[in-house]
Amino acid sequence: MSWSDERVELLKKMWGEGQSASQIAKELGGVTRNAVIGKVHRLGLSNRSGAGASDGGAKSKTSAKAKPAARAKTAKSEPKTETPKEPAAAPVSRVKAIIPAGQPLPPQPSANEIDPEALAKVNEIEKKAKKLSLMELTERTCKWPVGDPATPDFWFCGLPVQAGKPYCDAHVGVAFQPMSSRRDRRR
Repeated sequence: MSWSDERVELLKKMWGEGQSASQIAKELGGVTRNAVIGKVHRLGLSNRSGAGASDGGAKSKTSAKAKPAARAKTAKSEPKTETPKEPAAAPVSRVKAIIPAGQPLPPQPSANEIDPEALAKVNEIEKKAKKLSLMELTERTCKWPVGDPATPDFWFCGLPVQAGKPYCDAHVGVAFQPMSSRRDRRR
């Protein structure tokens, strides 16, 4: 499909009338909405104001007048000399603090919700763990991370996994909790 002069004029006319790119593409036929958008930008027709849209993308008269007036207003404005009434309150940070590597993590909110028996089982299992690195993991090894990844003593459990799960039996007991117990805790 080529953009003939007639098709370009029809595009300019319809764009100036405020028709959508989809409507213009349907009217022209053999062209997609994206092709219309691309041609509009290449022609500089992205301005939708009535007269300004058909003149090849020239800026509208109101925006051309508004800018010099705004510049003149800012140039003439006098500096304000107000004294602060009260010191402003320190802004409250909503970003979580970054904990440096090797520092203990703060207690996690869900730590209290884990079954104590499952935690005891995990502690026993981690004594028997193979302590694998990331590169030693396979589909048959437990991928439970232990420690801080930024320290050299970080490792993965490595014991045989439970069928269909990424973790061994002990870590599955901690990671996957029955729906009913989670639902009861929310109440």
